[in-house]
Parts: sequence; C-alpha cells; structure tokens
Amino acid sequence: MKVKVCGMKYSENIEAVVALEPDYLGFIFWEPSKRYFTGNAPGLPSSIKQVGVFVDAKVDEIIEKVVQVPLDLIQLHGQESAQFCAQLKDELQLLEKARQKDKGTYKIIKAFSVGTTFSFEELTPYESYCDYFLFDTKGPLPGGNGYAFDWQLLRSYTSDVPFFLSGGIGPTDIPALADFLASPIAQKCHAIDVNSKFEISPGLKDPKELQIFINKLRKEN
Repeated sequence: MKVKVCGMKYSENIEAVVALEPDYLGFIFWEPSKRYFTGNAPGLPSSIKQVGVFVDAKVDEIIEKVVQVPLDLIQLHGQESAQFCAQLKDELQLLEKARQKDKGTYKIIKAFSVGTTFSFEELTPYESYCDYFLFDTKGPLPGGNGYAFDWQLLRSYTSDVPFFLSGGIGPTDIPALADFLASPIAQKCHAIDVNSKFEISPGLKDPKELQIFINKLRKEN
C-alpha cells in the first residue's frame, strides 16, 4: 500500500518527510489554502512522485507548474468537469512529446468529496481521462478538513480506476485501516493520503508521527 503525504510547505520539513520514503508528496497550488506552496520543490529521489494539487485552475496554469516545479501527477480538487480532464490530458500528452517523455509520464488524479451518501455513477464520464480517483471528506474546504467519511460507502465502487483514500486519516487509524485494506472494498485502493492529522501547524508535518504511521501501515500490508 502506497502512502501520500499532502500539504507540504516548508523546505526543512520536506527534507525530513522525504527521509521517511513516502511514495508521493503533495504540494497545494490553491492560494486560499493555509498550505499554499510557493517556489520550486526540492529535488526528490525518483522513488517519490510529486503531486500538484489544484482547485479549478486553468489548464495553462497547471501546465506551467508541471514544468516549473516539476510535477509527476496533477490532482484536481475542485469542480473540474470530465471535459476539462480530457483537455488537460491532451495538453499533458503534447508536453510529453515536446519533452521527449514516455507516454503516460504525467498522470491525473480527480478528487471527489464524499458526504453521508455518494453517487458513484458521476465518476463514469471521468474514467477515460483520469489515472486515479481520490475520495476525500466533504466539508467546508476542498481538502484538509480533518475528519473521515464512512469508508463503507466504497462498497458501491465498481470502477476499474484505482483510488487514493483520503480524509482525516490520522495516527490512531491503523486498526481501522487494517480492517479496510483486508476487505474487498479496498481492492482498487492504490494509496493512503494523509495531511492535517499529522500536522504541528498547517503545512508543518510531524516526522515522528508520520514515521510510526508509515511503518505500521506497511507492516499491516
């Protein structure tokens, strides 16, 4: 099971988290966020993929960040339509050709907010254009609300697109995650996404808590 640590902000803290060898690091490029990231990400080992989180940004703005930072994955955390995802996918493929990258180098994650109910039928138009889905808790913010949704709702998930599980996952959730990951519901779960529950302050992660969590999660798998 892969691990994504999202909402990274500070250089020294990023270095400390990189040492824990997560699979993904997420950087938020939405200015209203307390975890808004400016500048370029430090060089990371190739084993750690950089994810840029955008909320209703324009395609050209996203492409600019993909090149500048640089980014491996683009996480769309707003109200982006399937048509928008199709346009972004086309532009990413053009960028791959221009930069002589392998096809599929850049991947798209489309996030969906889950409340007390969720209609998985709305995912169908996105399946052709997104490499992953991400399920987060519906709340006042696009992400980082700090509480979980009912994972049992994912029993209705029938898509073949792998997904990231997000939303208020914290240090005390290993037993619940172990049960979830051992169930048929998790067959398409690609990664666990953590953020606010491991923070000392917005954007500043606690490396010790993350290390314990990552070790336990990987032990369970």
